[in-house]
Amino acid sequence: MRMHKETGLTFDDVLLVPKRSSIRSRSVVDTSTLLVPGIRMAIPIISSNMDTVTESSMAIAMAHEGGIGIVHRFLSIQQQADLVQKVKRFEGFIVENPICVSPQLSIEEAGQRMDDAGIGGLMVVDDKKHLLGIVTTRDILLAPDRLKSVETVMKSQSQVIVASEDEPFEEARLKLHLHRIEKLPVVDGDNRVVGLITAQDVIKFHKHPLATKDTKGRLRVGVAIGVREEDIKRAKTCVDAGADVLVVDVAHGHSDHTIRMVEKLKKSFPDEPVIAGNVATPEGVRDLANAGASAVKVGVGSGSICITRVVTGFGVPQLTVVAECAVVGHSMGIPIIADGGIRTSGDITKALAAGASSVMLGSLLAGTDESPGAAVMRGGKRYKIVRGMASLTANVDRKSLDRHDELEDEEWGEIIPEGVEAIVPYRGNVADILHQLLGGLRSGMSYAGSKTIRELWKNAEFIRITDAGRKESGVHDVNVL
Repeated sequence: MRMHKETGLTFDDVLLVPKRSSIRSRSVVDTSTLLVPGIRMAIPIISSNMDTVTESSMAIAMAHEGGIGIVHRFLSIQQQADLVQKVKRFEGFIVENPICVSPQLSIEEAGQRMDDAGIGGLMVVDDKKHLLGIVTTRDILLAPDRLKSVETVMKSQSQVIVASEDEPFEEARLKLHLHRIEKLPVVDGDNRVVGLITAQDVIKFHKHPLATKDTKGRLRVGVAIGVREEDIKRAKTCVDAGADVLVVDVAHGHSDHTIRMVEKLKKSFPDEPVIAGNVATPEGVRDLANAGASAVKVGVGSGSICITRVVTGFGVPQLTVVAECAVVGHSMGIPIIADGGIRTSGDITKALAAGASSVMLGSLLAGTDESPGAAVMRGGKRYKIVRGMASLTANVDRKSLDRHDELEDEEWGEIIPEGVEAIVPYRGNVADILHQLLGGLRSGMSYAGSKTIRELWKNAEFIRITDAGRKESGVHDVNVL
């Protein structure tokens, strides 16, 4: 028998020691961090790639607030790519490849396409993409005959104000204002449609100044993939749809098939950042980084709905995982993502202080409006369903998706779940939750005299506490109102 040289510690086992601080207001604290080299986020929070946490609505909300969402992989390849496109099309200085239609398309079909894409207008073009006009929701709303073609209700080319490919942002904004229009097609020198600028995108640009965006002003989004050969196709389809980062989503990331997948992804998509995990040792970080990972997720069995440690007997307490893995990560320039075990803003502060660059949240965000989990009522209170991605039903759904067919009854008994299904309290919109978590983080950083996360790494000092210390840390000797 061989014993690990360290005693494993988790968040409740320690406190951070307050230090002398020159910070007079937590508003001066900078919570920005690197997701991966080359992608900076205003806040160090990522929404988990769980099917009850992150689809397009959550990814949009997270990017607006300065973080990022990772769209789960328990979808068909096309469904996942469609969610990526929803995020990328939600806003941007210029919407590339806007949806274009033929002038012969029926009004009924045009309305359906707008509904499906969640947009309010379509570019009408000929077979060479020359602009012929625009049709909007307003144009078709009261059309008496919805079987007629869109050319009967569209604004013709002579009525459409356009922008050139190199139109400066302020000039485009001024055109939208002066002409009281909502959509500004972008055309090249031959009047071919190459993009679209909308009033809503300009408004969003100013409304969310800290949003995580790419160089084209579009919200950033990540996608989770597996380690099978067909996941290369999944990755390509999602990259083509605009995904900004690929996340290799495996329970035990320190494995040969994960390492090979990272190598294949970097060979196939050399410019696409790859996050890999999960691992629980410094060796896992080193091997994935050497394979080409741009960041590594750490944490095995620490999630609130994960029972890997109970079922398998394997795992390392989360604070120890982060601290040990961060030593290797920092030396190699690889950001560490603490995934699992976060319940409070204080836990976020501790994870970052131990060396993480960011944290991934699942259950904390599962109760929000933006999560795709189903809402239920229990005892007159509202809850939302959350499930681990190694739970029984998640395994069944994944196998059914792979086979395009439902499992037989006897096949259910062959599954060994490492997660559970649960409910979490309804928590409102995600922006409010993030506001509370970030307020606690900023206060925590000020207690360490740290204006940045990098300074927190340097200044943090942990102290182990006893059961009595844990009791003292919470509310005690009073009746809470």
